[in-house]
Amino acid sequence: MKLSARIAAPVAALVLAGLTATACAPQTSDTSAKGDEKSGTLRVWLFQEVGNKPKEKVVDDAVAAFEKSHEGAKVEVEYIPVDTRAQRIKAAFNDPKSAPDLVEYGNSDTAGYVKDGGLADITEEFGAWEEAKDTDPIAKQSVTVGDKVYGAPFFVGVRALYYRTDVFKDLGIQPPKSQAELVSTAKKIHKAKPDLYGLAVGGAYTYGAMPFIWSHGGEIAGESGGTYKSAINSEKARKGIEAYTSLFGDDNCPAAKCASMGGNATVTAFASGKAAMAIGGDFSHAAVEAGSVKGKYAVVPLPGIAPDSIAPAFAGGNNIGVLKSSSHRTLAVDLMKSLTGKKTQAEMFDAMGFLPTYTDVLDNAAKKQPFVAPFVQTLGAGAKFVPASPAWGQIDASLVLPTMFQEIVSGRKDVAQASDDAAKKMDAAFTAAG
Repeated sequence: MKLSARIAAPVAALVLAGLTATACAPQTSDTSAKGDEKSGTLRVWLFQEVGNKPKEKVVDDAVAAFEKSHEGAKVEVEYIPVDTRAQRIKAAFNDPKSAPDLVEYGNSDTAGYVKDGGLADITEEFGAWEEAKDTDPIAKQSVTVGDKVYGAPFFVGVRALYYRTDVFKDLGIQPPKSQAELVSTAKKIHKAKPDLYGLAVGGAYTYGAMPFIWSHGGEIAGESGGTYKSAINSEKARKGIEAYTSLFGDDNCPAAKCASMGGNATVTAFASGKAAMAIGGDFSHAAVEAGSVKGKYAVVPLPGIAPDSIAPAFAGGNNIGVLKSSSHRTLAVDLMKSLTGKKTQAEMFDAMGFLPTYTDVLDNAAKKQPFVAPFVQTLGAGAKFVPASPAWGQIDASLVLPTMFQEIVSGRKDVAQASDDAAKKMDAAFTAAG
């Protein structure tokens, strides 16, 4: 994230690419391991980053320490492409012989992978792990389904507001302190500088839109007794939808150009100097630094409704889990701890910019790198997560929310009709998922 070239999408793309297969694939059979060998070779699948060498070095160091403390154990690490991982991981769930012992996965994949029967329940081991006690609550939520834990958080990613310091200085304006100011500031900038989007927004940028919905008190879905029902058409959610879609138009970001943009495109617009503001992640920092706005931007938390408040952000990121089929469960859990422990996460932040999932390690990272501070503030203000339902993969992959936003900004439907239609699609997916 960050750095690698998954610029803006660790979450949106991660979920979209990863969950398509999970949503429609058949339920896996019981592939639980029949033994727990204390020696032998453990296989690990991790995601291939665009700039992967720094990640490999950190992982190699963690593996070397593990092998040194576990006589007779060897580790083989394979880096798999992010865009094809869904098929490979699904196949591994069905065929223990080809399956790794450990796998890295997008944190929005958790519920789907648990339903597929692929991840081991490590609740007891996680609870007894001393370092885990400092895990950020939102990060822990991303490995939890029901009251069971199915892995360890590897890193977390959140979004905040990037803005052009040179443009703001030229116009004599300050960073917005509320959502209303954000909207008015965006339109003020575009009016003064028609060649710039005031705030780059995207009709396909689900995770950029969610803070608007959440800040108005809306929810994506509600849960009762393990069953989810869409809440996207509630009165509060609709207010958030109206706020976000009000940013599409000739007075800020023309719908003809912006309706199809996703998170990557909005960050690219900012990095290339075409936008005065953009909602980007900690993982977008390297891409912005490599752009034409280097040295001419700053980051603040995305403002909420009340002045000086912070809008809830989506807590994205990746986890590492043990497969239920692993015949080396005890060793695999120990290796998971080595790969996701405090020492490794601190080193991974230095190497890749991945935000640590431990509160103390995250605080240290913010002290070392000032650019991290707004994202830490955002996490501290209360980030939120997507519905912990295996149906989320189907909902996200079928672009239910982007379609809703695009119908509104194009004028094909009003907010009420578009949100009602989106709610029906979501409820159908929730029902099908059981």
